[in-house]
Amino acid sequence: MRRNPMRDKKKQGNLLDKGNDPAVKYADPKDQILNDKQQSRRDFLEGSGAAVAAGAGISAFGIPSAKAQSANSSATTAINLTVNGTRQMLEVQDRWTLAEVLRDQLDLTGTKIGCNRSECGACTVLMNGQPVYACSQLAVWADGAEIRTVEGLATNGELSPVQRAFVANNGPQCGFCTPGQLMTATALLQTNPRPSSEEVKEALVGNLCRCSNYNAIVEAVVMAGEEGGLA
Repeated sequence: MRRNPMRDKKKQGNLLDKGNDPAVKYADPKDQILNDKQQSRRDFLEGSGAAVAAGAGISAFGIPSAKAQSANSSATTAINLTVNGTRQMLEVQDRWTLAEVLRDQLDLTGTKIGCNRSECGACTVLMNGQPVYACSQLAVWADGAEIRTVEGLATNGELSPVQRAFVANNGPQCGFCTPGQLMTATALLQTNPRPSSEEVKEALVGNLCRCSNYNAIVEAVVMAGEEGGLA
């Protein structure tokens, strides 16, 4: 189809004429510039938020500043613990867990840190006779408590009945979970000297064995009960 040159020229003229149409509103560049005394709503809110965050020691990303973190992490408290029969007077940082204090401050490394979130039970110790996850207990919470770790089970170099039963039944495989298993089993035998296998399984439900050697562990605890428990 052939195009009409005159029609195209007229169309172009109409497009050019729109620039002079009084009905078309064009923004005046001067209207887009704020004077020195004016401030946009966004600028005001952003400035106010930054001032509040700075006062609270919080960065623009909502993360506490390094200075604020340092101040919080350096707070310390004096605590008294009785660990395996020995009284310990310690100055600990408020953020330290009981597991960290036992391992790093008292060199009792038999207490293992596995998951570090109260799931595996490798860090189990006895606090006032009750099994607890040391990785989830702040050391300051244990102030005045009696703590017993796996190092405190043997007496004068002699293994406890539970430890001997673990050896006899090949309870340890890699051995990482063994300290926690021993401490939970000890707590059970203190209240139930002759537990059944089902009672042992229920008591040890919070202690995981990555080697899956559960049958041998249960048999060991049952044997310890049959041979006199903790006597």
